[in-house]
Amino acid sequence: MAARGTTYEDILRDVKAQKIAPVYYLMGEEDYYIDKLSDVIVDAVLSKDERDFNLDILYGAEADADKVIELAHAYPMMAERRVVLVREAQAMRSLDGLEVYLNHLTPTTVLIFCHKHGKLDMRKAVSKAMMQVGVVFESKRLYDNQVPPFISQYFRQHGADIEPKAVQMLAGHVGADLSRLTTEMDKLLLALPEGSRVVEAALVEELTGMSKDFNDFELLAALAGRNIFRANQIVKYYQGNPRSFAIVRTLTNLFTFFSDVMLAYYAPDKTDAGIAAWLGKSEWKVRQDVGPARRNYSGVKVMQILGEIRKTDAKSKGVGGCRTPHEELLQDLIFFILH
Repeated sequence: MAARGTTYEDILRDVKAQKIAPVYYLMGEEDYYIDKLSDVIVDAVLSKDERDFNLDILYGAEADADKVIELAHAYPMMAERRVVLVREAQAMRSLDGLEVYLNHLTPTTVLIFCHKHGKLDMRKAVSKAMMQVGVVFESKRLYDNQVPPFISQYFRQHGADIEPKAVQMLAGHVGADLSRLTTEMDKLLLALPEGSRVVEAALVEELTGMSKDFNDFELLAALAGRNIFRANQIVKYYQGNPRSFAIVRTLTNLFTFFSDVMLAYYAPDKTDAGIAAWLGKSEWKVRQDVGPARRNYSGVKVMQILGEIRKTDAKSKGVGGCRTPHEELLQDLIFFILH
């Protein structure tokens, strides 16, 4: 039986092959994988017609171990199996009482726990029993550098492709919130022109309201090439279009980018391919901006830039009584970076 450490892909593959575990404990910081897996498991176990009598949904704040066990011991009606789904399991007062059930499982019941924004205490006996008989999966948030590959893979899984620039626009605009990101990608798939299976930057601009010419991705490219005119042009656009600008997002993108530039100095192999492997980025990304930035900024300057980004972030949150408008804070930061 699968235990903790099982990947999302492993669980999907087993469930689709009808290798269904008697217990699933889905936990962690990323809601998307927890929701997706719970839906997939329910769909694999029960048809829509079977759910009225064989699917019980509980919420952790209103459930206790005794209630879960009572429902888990019930037998299916006009179906081979039944499902007990516990949403918001993190709100349950205690899971300790479940140990008895885990040692005497009802073979026709599939028990699913959805525990968001936290995880089991693996030192407890009930947690160890859970691992022995079922699947314990930790859903982790993606790092920023994992978001572009996720976007590309999502479109491939849906029979489409996406331009590199459109990938960067989506990643920069939405970030690592996978639930929101997949919602935006589904909109793009529905909006694809008839006969086309390639998502272009222009379509992302049309649906998200994000300019394909004036965005954080283009700002990073301008800074990487130390293009003073282009960088200031984008800052001016932000000042005139405040809805397109969120300083938290922009500072996060700037800090991530210049952190990558700093790390690139330490890559054992200084070729584009070597730096890409060292950073976990695409070679295209390195050629586009990390490589040029490494040539245009010294290591000392990059360290100073990272420090200035931190100061700007603090100011944007009112630290020290700062009330400078965010657009002005960004303008001052960009001046510091370029000069």
